[in-house]
Amino acid sequence: MAEATCRRELELEISAEEVSKATEKVAKELSRVARVPGFRPGKAPVTLIKRRFAEEIKGEVLQSLVPETVEKAVAEQKLTPVSQPQVDKLDYNEGQAIKFRAVFEVLPEFELGNYKQLEIEMPPMDVTDEDVAKALEETRERAAAFAPVEGRAVENGDFVQLKLIGTPEGGGDPLQADNVLCHVGAEETMEPFNENLRGANVGDHKEFAVEYPADYPDPKLAGKKFNYSADVLGIKTKKLAELNDEFAKDVSDATSLDELKTKIRESLEHERNHRQKDLQREKIIAELIKLNDFPVPESLVEHQMDARLERVVRSLAQQGVDPRAVNVDWVTLRNRQAERAKDDVKAELIVDRIASAESIDATEEDVTHELEHVAGHSNESVDAIRARLTKQGALDRMKAKLRSDKTLDWLAQNAKIRMAAAAAGKPA
Repeated sequence: MAEATCRRELELEISAEEVSKATEKVAKELSRVARVPGFRPGKAPVTLIKRRFAEEIKGEVLQSLVPETVEKAVAEQKLTPVSQPQVDKLDYNEGQAIKFRAVFEVLPEFELGNYKQLEIEMPPMDVTDEDVAKALEETRERAAAFAPVEGRAVENGDFVQLKLIGTPEGGGDPLQADNVLCHVGAEETMEPFNENLRGANVGDHKEFAVEYPADYPDPKLAGKKFNYSADVLGIKTKKLAELNDEFAKDVSDATSLDELKTKIRESLEHERNHRQKDLQREKIIAELIKLNDFPVPESLVEHQMDARLERVVRSLAQQGVDPRAVNVDWVTLRNRQAERAKDDVKAELIVDRIASAESIDATEEDVTHELEHVAGHSNESVDAIRARLTKQGALDRMKAKLRSDKTLDWLAQNAKIRMAAAAAGKPA
């Protein structure tokens, strides 16, 4: 039966003879360079050196013998540490054997469950005419023109052109926009904007406060209160173009509305295929975790928690948000990642073991193909990206990711995939 932990403890001993031999060697080396008052360099007796530099000699002896002893014991017991061995309970008395304990974590031993016959259920993800019509309407919305409104006040549905200054309560950088459109009465517009701008005329000045909820999508605003000063510069309405061949030519390289619809369907199917693949992988990983119950090294879980937190920080930075300025309890957020981090580590160990069992690996062709894909989204050549990733030590990580993805694809091909019934009222 597997141990409930990956922690290993080795009680180790270095014989008095080995300690004595190492002590003599260090003392002799030290006597050649040590400066002792009353003696020329290299002429002080070794016994005096041992007394005078007892602590330094002890440190050198431990540094040379302890790691070597741990390494030898680990190799003899055929263990593979995944964390740096920590030494404690050190017992060192002159002329006696050194006793100590080495504590570290190892990869878990486990028998793979029946991974060749996984069963997963997938929801229907067909692209419907309704999906195409919705995407077409969104394209129409994006291509809409704005016509100025004159002779009346702001009504629901209007777009108000504003000069806006927002000052955060409690200090912080103000928000400033010389020309911004606010859609009055829209679901996504905060209510104080609707209340204060409805009925306003061009030239009006409005001042009001807005309290943003903690889960507001924009992290720069989430959980904060802003005092706004707004000048109404203009009122506009959105004019939607007619859905015809001319519209299709204006918004795309299609020559007709039917061709545009076909292109939209192809694009939606491409996105659907990506979502389907991601969901399939998620479900396979969940099944593998259910099938294989074993302890995972805490050090790897901690590392994964850090990686998850780094992704959050990177995401904020990409949105132009200083992570230090966000009102987030980072310790709590990190601790909340523990269960998912544990599953991440477990999944990685299982998939790695399956890849080895089935001789699945990332070929040079796979790596080149992936580098070409990255190059297609950047201004660098394949050779430049390969050189940079090699220098950063990231090429091996890319190979490991490709190997893992290939293994998950192999598992999907061998799995029994059931399609769930379509929800009532939703076309299949």
